[in-house]
Amino acid sequence: MSDISELETRITTALERINAGLDKWADQPSANTDEVDALTRQLDDERTANAQLNERLSTLKDQMSEKLVVVENALSQLQAQLAQAEASADALRQSNQELRSSNDALRAAASTGVVEPALINDAMGAELTALRATQQADRAELDAVLSELTSMATPVSEEDTHA
Repeated sequence: MSDISELETRITTALERINAGLDKWADQPSANTDEVDALTRQLDDERTANAQLNERLSTLKDQMSEKLVVVENALSQLQAQLAQAEASADALRQSNQELRSSNDALRAAASTGVVEPALINDAMGAELTALRATQQADRAELDAVLSELTSMATPVSEEDTHA
């Protein structure tokens, strides 16, 4: 019988330990629930912050795209102005060369004492061509300056309307 009482004591002790473990485990889920709730709130906060950052990033990308379009347009205008200025400069160089050649021919004729009306007409035509080329070059330069002034004035007006 002592074996039975010993076994009964051991079984009782084991059941007490099991009950203590179950009580401990029963208390633990409420702690886990609180911890899970706190972690869920933190996760929601992080998701909200992430969504806000994505929205800011999207806004910045849109602004940069708009600015890129403006810069590309300005570059295109500047390239067109440069091409026009180069064409005017080439025309001016060519007309100046013609004028020099015509003047050389007039000097040569004047040194021989013979004045030829055709050389005078050629010289006058070359001078008129040179004047036109100079006028076109000046016009191209003025257009470039005017375009630059217009582009400088435009952003100021846009900033004033946004303020």
